[in-house]
Amino acid sequence: VRANFYNPLSQAIVQLTNPPLRPLRRLIPGWGKMDIAALMLAFLLQFLLLVLLSALQGSNLGLAGLLVLTVAELVDLALNILLFSVFILVILSWVSPGGYNPTAEIFAHLASPILTPLSRNVPPVAGLDFTPMLAMVLIMIAKMLILPPLLQLARTVG
Repeated sequence: VRANFYNPLSQAIVQLTNPPLRPLRRLIPGWGKMDIAALMLAFLLQFLLLVLLSALQGSNLGLAGLLVLTVAELVDLALNILLFSVFILVILSWVSPGGYNPTAEIFAHLASPILTPLSRNVPPVAGLDFTPMLAMVLIMIAKMLILPPLLQLARTVG
């Protein structure tokens, strides 16, 4: 989302994630505006977590099923981050309306892919902005439409 690199929260995230990403970035170049190394690391960590959980539970999910389940879990994580970003922005607008907060700036950058197009098309009603509520409903609908087929596919191929 191209959040401000000099934001304190951004700096903390960069410092925490840079050690495992630095060697991967040498091997895996970026593509356009996407950091493929970060996506690959997230995929590998989620895959390893699912392999360990599968082994502990005695599940007989195959490699293909684990790969599809990994994608489903990452999609769920991305949608949850988007949902909570919108929710946190709503709460912050009640607590500190109009005030600057570096954390709020990061959440605003995370939520902007869904809030910006909606705010252009949804006018305020009686001075109230219903864009965040509509965004949260759309994210929940996306979760209901995307995740169950992926989970079913994981069970089918696994």
